[in-house]
Amino acid sequence: MWRPVSGCGAACRPGGDDLVHPGRAVLRLVTLAGVLVLGLLLVPLLRGRAVRPLARAVLASLGVRVRGRGPAVRPGSLLVANHVSWLDVVALLASAPVRPVAKREVRGWPGIGGLAGAAGAIFVDRSRPKSLPGTVAEVTAALRAGRSVAVFPEGTTFCGATRGAFRPAMFQAAVDAGAPVLPLAITYDSPAAAFVGDDTLWSSVRRVATLRGLTVTLAGGPALHPVADADRRMVARAAQASVGLTPAALDLAA
Repeated sequence: MWRPVSGCGAACRPGGDDLVHPGRAVLRLVTLAGVLVLGLLLVPLLRGRAVRPLARAVLASLGVRVRGRGPAVRPGSLLVANHVSWLDVVALLASAPVRPVAKREVRGWPGIGGLAGAAGAIFVDRSRPKSLPGTVAEVTAALRAGRSVAVFPEGTTFCGATRGAFRPAMFQAAVDAGAPVLPLAITYDSPAAAFVGDDTLWSSVRRVATLRGLTVTLAGGPALHPVADADRRMVARAAQASVGLTPAALDLAA
């Protein structure tokens, strides 16, 4: 109930992608390493101002393009999106000033953890269910302060073809703060981008570096404006349905 499990795995990535020359893939990895090292130096100096340029540089170094469509993100909005890859967070940070909600383990990821931390990430300890109300309260406070927060309510990654249900806990923050909810569909033009199953961060980064012309699309739906006494489960259901992400069966626990 607390820690959703995705049935996606290596079989979700059938292969057959158009790949770059191995030498170019190595060059991308070297460039990425340089970007992350530079980022570690700049982030303490520039703080939040370095986040978007650094996120864009990370994507560019790997040859990943971002396309966005839909309404602009208003300050103090709760962005709720499906979750496919670690690239989701980077693409969102490259596109809008948001504080991401991420699992605690992300804090220790080389480069990506530092980028998330610089963006003011709110980390969730999924091993401690009793900490969830405190996390929701932290998201509520950020929204009330006019900061936009990005959440992945599925609770784990899915391949894109298969999706999980939007779990409603974090929607309570929008209800309590009187904040708009902006549903967002994240899609990739290759299933190789999916970070699922037994993937490690390193294996996923290496695979992404070999892909030719990987594109991630961020498609926003109409903003929802929950009333003060709204049922968070109904808001979660409406948000997921509004961008065509409703799975076969909705699990609205928590």
